[in-house]
Amino acid sequence: MDRTLVEKYAAPVPRYTSYPTAPHFKTDVSGATYGDWLRALPQGASASLYVHIPYCDRLCWFCACHTKQTRQYDPLECYLTALSAEIDTVAALAAGRLKVTALHFGGGSPTMLKPEHILSLGQKLRHAFSFADDAEISVEMDPNDMDAARFDALAAIGMTRASLGVQDFDMRVQQAINREQTFEQTKAVVDAVRARGVNSTNLDMLYGLPHQTLETIAATAEKVLSLRPDRIALFGYAHVPWMKKHQTMIDEALLPNAAARLEQAELATRLLLAAGYEAVGMDHFALPADGLAIAARSGTLRRNFQGYTTDQADALIGLGASSIGLLPQGYVQNMPATGEYERRVLAGSLATVRGLELSDADRMRAWVIERLMCDFSFSRCELLAQFGEPARAVVAEAELLAANDRDGIFRRAGNRFVVTDQGKPFVRSIAAAFDAYLGQGTARHSIAV
Repeated sequence: MDRTLVEKYAAPVPRYTSYPTAPHFKTDVSGATYGDWLRALPQGASASLYVHIPYCDRLCWFCACHTKQTRQYDPLECYLTALSAEIDTVAALAAGRLKVTALHFGGGSPTMLKPEHILSLGQKLRHAFSFADDAEISVEMDPNDMDAARFDALAAIGMTRASLGVQDFDMRVQQAINREQTFEQTKAVVDAVRARGVNSTNLDMLYGLPHQTLETIAATAEKVLSLRPDRIALFGYAHVPWMKKHQTMIDEALLPNAAARLEQAELATRLLLAAGYEAVGMDHFALPADGLAIAARSGTLRRNFQGYTTDQADALIGLGASSIGLLPQGYVQNMPATGEYERRVLAGSLATVRGLELSDADRMRAWVIERLMCDFSFSRCELLAQFGEPARAVVAEAELLAANDRDGIFRRAGNRFVVTDQGKPFVRSIAAAFDAYLGQGTARHSIAV
């Protein structure tokens, strides 16, 4: 890869797990707004649930999630009481109209929960909402939390996918990010969930970490591949210490530059492809028979706050502090501070503190950006058919972008606008060209490689 291209297109831009992106949410979307939107969902609407557990028993310095460290369990018990109250409130507003097709437990560390609380939370959700028989239930797992009782509890609530963060198996890298986790621990978790009938596993790798080299990337990839997970996510470390203060514990002098990051990503990609995985979007890989790979091949891949997904639900319902939801009308986000979140939901209110009501222009640009992020292309005819005359302005922007491209990263090919193979590492930067909000406000982002 030409280093001048890396320097030119690695400028900080959003990751586009939503459009408009979260920094542009507004406080005029309130709990009352969210309540109205929930009541408007039609009978039989499909929904995904995201349940956020914002606690960890250790704080990984690379993490950019909404979480906090606790050595005590009391805060989790208080939080679960509040979470139960929010589930009741949301379920009452939806009035039994929703069919849940997917449930994701995220964090933080959901596996910090005691086995009896995993069981009671799973039962609570199934009592409050109607689940499809084939609903996917995925859980983010910390191998350091796991024991036989937790494995059994997760199997009992119907877990269908286990997701584990690996990052890098090199001990020097792990110590630099405060995330020590051996290969043996990771393998034990994969073996334990498979022994309980959970056949889908996802492992996350990171590049761009302190002390990482091409050698550590290759060694980690070899160990990950030996476990043959169904899906592998290959994320670039997002260094945002202005937003996540604990990232200041990472010595910036030890971080690879943009060119080195790209070399690491390209090496890992070659190794994963050579092992029989298919590329999905810009940073996911899946075995050919996995639903994610099938969706990528068929053009039905989606992207949301959990990354690339097969989820086609009508609504995403976020539960828990800081959780984000998406309904046909727009985005909603809960209060991030756990104490205030608990106070609001225990009082019988919704915890919504901000969001965004989507305009037709937002939906149009969201469609373009999602197709670029998922398919590396979009159809001019499909854009015009879906959004009509207003879409001609976006077509004109795409025509101009392709006409002015001197780097061979974006072009028009018949009816389609296409990100070239050379442009794929910079797809976030290309998508940003269609972002009408970028540059407004004070939001800062991680680099685009």
